[in-house]
Amino acid sequence: QVQLVESGGGLVQAGGSLRLSCAASGRTFSNYAMGWFRQAPGKEREFVATINSSGGTTYYADSVKGRFSISRDNAKNLVALQMNSLKPEDTAVYYCAGGRYSSGIGTQRGYDYWGQGTQVTVSS
Repeated sequence: QVQLVESGGGLVQAGGSLRLSCAASGRTFSNYAMGWFRQAPGKEREFVATINSSGGTTYYADSVKGRFSISRDNAKNLVALQMNSLKPEDTAVYYCAGGRYSSGIGTQRGYDYWGQGTQVTVSS
């Protein structure tokens, strides 16, 4: 059974930084892409970032490009999202997602497994 457990959310002032982590178990982590999505109150879940199985290719939503960075450690079955220059509009529940393929894509249909989510709140 695949499990994804996020950590690292919290409250931060605008302009600050947070680092989210996701620990994966239950399948061969290094075979699959990983992603991060977020859902703000009253809005649909949206793509944030993805990284391919080897970690050599990343892709970001335009809204976070240049501020967020996704990385992975295949030896430790971990994926991380470093978030810098945070804005109030980044406030959301952030979800780690386990990919269906080795290449990451920017839509939910490319992911089979989801974590429980971690709250990120950015105050102005």
